[in-house]
Amino acid sequence: MTRYWRYVLMFSIESSCVVVLRTMKLASGGVPALDEACRIVTEKAVAMGETSVRAARGKWPLAIALAYRRAVRSNLRHFSR
Repeated sequence: MTRYWRYVLMFSIESSCVVVLRTMKLASGGVPALDEACRIVTEKAVAMGETSVRAARGKWPLAIALAYRRAVRSNLRHFSR
């Protein structure tokens, strides 16, 4: 059970980091900010669709969260470059 709490904790920390980094990019303005805004909308639409499909198939809620965490980690790597 402790292992699951670690996943949830890391998910929340990584999500917070991505939110801060995206906010900084959006605040900088210009073309990169517009590209980032479009990317955010696209990613959210895709994530919502994938999550809905997983939930409809009866996946375990933690499995759904872990799949979403992979996307968050990908975003974190994207901003870390």
